Amino acid sequence: MNAILHAQQLTKYYPGSIALDNVHFTANAGQSIAIIGPSGSGKTTLLHCLAGILRPDAGAITLNTPSSALRLDTLGDAALSRLRREEFGFVFQQGMLLPELTALENVALALMLNGTDRATSENRAAEWLAALGLAGMEQRRLGELSGGQVQRVAIARAQVTGARVVFADEPTGALDSATSKEVLDVLLHSVAANGRTLLVVTHDPNVASRCERVVELRDGRIVADSAASVAAPDSSAPASQATPNTQNANLKGAFNV
Repeated sequence: MNAILHAQQLTKYYPGSIALDNVHFTANAGQSIAIIGPSGSGKTTLLHCLAGILRPDAGAITLNTPSSALRLDTLGDAALSRLRREEFGFVFQQGMLLPELTALENVALALMLNGTDRATSENRAAEWLAALGLAGMEQRRLGELSGGQVQRVAIARAQVTGARVVFADEPTGALDSATSKEVLDVLLHSVAANGRTLLVVTHDPNVASRCERVVELRDGRIVADSAASVAAPDSSAPASQATPNTQNANLKGAFNV
């Protein structure tokens, strides 16, 4: 596999503590990677640094694109904003969508911010919503959707631009177990079907066990990095029919706080 995202000697300080301590990390194109660890271990800080949301205090982060290798840690704010719009997609625990907009408008907005005209943006947004099981719900606002449906809108927004890396921070954390499984099926299936890279921060061992690779952090350091044999759902099957693989019992201890 080809490395798409690479971090070397990544260090990040907060007042009175060190969130990341000389972290080395590589994500390969097409991988699904779970980042796990107890609260305060540095997993969300790592995700935010890799996504260009936070700047590390030391170290280098490189994104390999088809045309060049970009050093995120040296880019200015405007260049980072453009990079996040064009190369990265985001799925957060609470969706981080705009409640005033419809499902269609929330997804289309990601394209319009990149300069795509409204009609084209809405057509592509409608295609993504339909692909994720939301056909007929395009004009509903978030308050008219279930929690699982809202996360499907967020997943569509994260991928409609063609983002090559999708970052998900506790994407199922606010959902019940049944809805969590459903949303995870959709996320893994849609990312795998499009050959994209997925990085997921999670406290849930069920989520971690579904990813190809699991990285564990403690006290700002990577303490385990396993190329797990757990596969994503079969890309030929509808997301609703994807079934979880057997949990890796060895993961359970990593979530003890």
